[in-house]
Amino acid sequence: MNLRRDLPASLVVFLVAVPLSLGIALASGAPIIAGLIGAVSGGIVTGLLAGSPLQVSGPAAGLTVVVAGLVQKFGWETMCLVTACAGLLQLLFGFLKVGRGTLVIAPAVVHGMLAGIGISIALAQVHVVLGGAPASSPLANLLALPGQLRLLNQSAAILGLLTVAILVVWKKIPVAALKSIPAPLVAVVVGTVVSLAAKMDVKRVDLPETFEWTKLAWPSDWSGFAVAVLTVAIIASIESLLCAVATDKLHSGVRSNLDKELAAQGAGNLVSGLLGGLPVTGVIVRSSANINAGGVSRWSAVFHGVWILLCALFLGRFIETIPLAVLAGLLVYVGVNLVNLHHIRDLTVHNEVSIYWATVLGVTCVNLLAGVGIGVALSVFVAIRRLSTTEIQIEQRADKYHVVIGGTLTFACVPKLNAELSKIPAGHPVDIDLAVDYVDHAAFEALHGWRQNHEKTGGHVDIDETHEEWYRPAMEGNPRDRKSLITARRKTS
Repeated sequence: MNLRRDLPASLVVFLVAVPLSLGIALASGAPIIAGLIGAVSGGIVTGLLAGSPLQVSGPAAGLTVVVAGLVQKFGWETMCLVTACAGLLQLLFGFLKVGRGTLVIAPAVVHGMLAGIGISIALAQVHVVLGGAPASSPLANLLALPGQLRLLNQSAAILGLLTVAILVVWKKIPVAALKSIPAPLVAVVVGTVVSLAAKMDVKRVDLPETFEWTKLAWPSDWSGFAVAVLTVAIIASIESLLCAVATDKLHSGVRSNLDKELAAQGAGNLVSGLLGGLPVTGVIVRSSANINAGGVSRWSAVFHGVWILLCALFLGRFIETIPLAVLAGLLVYVGVNLVNLHHIRDLTVHNEVSIYWATVLGVTCVNLLAGVGIGVALSVFVAIRRLSTTEIQIEQRADKYHVVIGGTLTFACVPKLNAELSKIPAGHPVDIDLAVDYVDHAAFEALHGWRQNHEKTGGHVDIDETHEEWYRPAMEGNPRDRKSLITARRKTS
């Protein structure tokens, strides 16, 4: 523990976390206090057990759309049970040490998921900025936007736009001392002060008079409940682990233990759900603020949770002066920034932008689970296509044909293989140089079948394997099942 550095850092993270937690609770359709409960659980519980020392956890924008849908489907009391059970599942994930396994999902899918969530949040909260209420889906929010503009609440719109303007401008202020003050805090404070000074008649944060334990409710639809638990657990785990990896890139201290971090996230969600809070994940905005403010250990995250707890207990009246339009403006800004242009450019360079946009469209036009499924399916298809890249060259030398086949031969390249080999006239002798690193059963059957048919027409086919032997073992009834391993090559060298 380094109080000299962790205490000041915890205060900075606290000032960033409070408005974000309130805004995410608003966007999730949950009680406002649930955002603060989640922030306290993420800070204290997850912070104490964390495998990523400088990561700060709390309610995150990445789960907002999911939680909002589940609250509508099951009700808040059952949603809290979903959060607690998702926490238990994450604890199991951590015990089984599957932390690194969840990172197998392509970055294009993850970034596309976050962008789709960001667009969904922005479309929903624009309605709150304009003085209305969001519809049930991103498409419905988009279609209802012209009608909402006709019913514009000027006071709410002024506050929302003022909040967004401050967030945009604050990043460009050249004065270092001012830039050290968290932009969300400045935006919320200025918006609130303006609303009070101008005596604007707008909806404000409504906290309960006294804290009461949320009574968890059992679901009537157990299959839907199980899917909800799995969805929250998987998305929260992926987002937390990706955040931990990103956080490691921001400092030179102790690296993250992903399995331990996954279990810590589970403990945080278990406690948050039981207390009536939102699901929590690792949050890059809070984590980067923590590192930039000089935090050096897990105690900065823990202390930030303590400050939020004290704020909820003793500063409730100040929180209740915050207009909902101000929090909505903050969320519009957060949502738009989840569509990261740098990621789009990077994915375009690596020819994976199609996976990104397919995921975005799936999330916004269908639902989050469908969008991720579409993205994963497309990424698998692209990977198979790349892994099955095969080059086939055919050259006629006098009366003989010389064929060179290189790359990887799998079922995906069978149509190309058949099309190229069919160009060789019947009855001609053929030399095939097979320079491949893998041949699956479908490709072997296609090549061997063509050879047998060609030799029936009077042609002779000679196959030489110039890289690794795949064809001969398969023809002898003892096919290989995997590529050569580095260790195996070392033993034979």
